Amino acid sequence: MLVLMLKKRWFDMILSGVKKEEYRQVSEYWKVRFAKVFPMYPNSFIPTGGVAVKVEFRNGYGKKVPYFQAMCELSDIRQGKPEWGAEPGKEYYVLRIVEILK
Repeated sequence: MLVLMLKKRWFDMILSGVKKEEYRQVSEYWKVRFAKVFPMYPNSFIPTGGVAVKVEFRNGYGKKVPYFQAMCELSDIRQGKPEWGAEPGKEYYVLRIVEILK
């Protein structure tokens, strides 16, 4: 299962249903991690979308930190919304929150 760390602000916004997407900057690190979990077009690191997998979101490190699991789809690569933490002009992998499980 993919585990992602979040700052409290984004953690609370996703859990409450306000924030519907999570962003990770396009980099070699995220290309490799996402390619292990999400389907990508052949010979690229471009997500095909349409497949939801379980992702655990954690607010910090350690065993006793708040967390929840959600079904997420790696929908595409694009600029994100600044009000949801994206920097203008940067490209991001976009994780769409499909359903919060627990």
